[in-house]
Amino acid sequence: MITGFAVAVALTSLAVAGWSFVLVLRNRAPQRPLLIGLAVIEALLVAQLVIAIVLLISGERPGSMATFLAYLIGSLLVLPIGTAWALAERTRSSTAVLGVACLTVPVLILRMSEVWGGAGA
Repeated sequence: MITGFAVAVALTSLAVAGWSFVLVLRNRAPQRPLLIGLAVIEALLVAQLVIAIVLLISGERPGSMATFLAYLIGSLLVLPIGTAWALAERTRSSTAVLGVACLTVPVLILRMSEVWGGAGA
């Protein structure tokens, strides 16, 4: 994995999570700018997928392939699932759901990095 890119994705996700929780405090439902922020994170996660595929093709391997792939796929799914849940019920609580989904992404990225490096596999 490219550590700098993973850190950038995690920081972006944390920034959008913070934004989500500010909106929760202001009693706001999710609106288009927040959804655009989520789309940016998802695009970065797709780029992370492409990077992982390229590294795997070039011969690099994580400590545990199955665990790495589970975290990779999970990171790609958490935002769309959270967004679908939030859009089904546009309330302050749904904005909190998006914030929690955004907080989940850096945890998954951290675990992917650890597994890629062979730790915690």
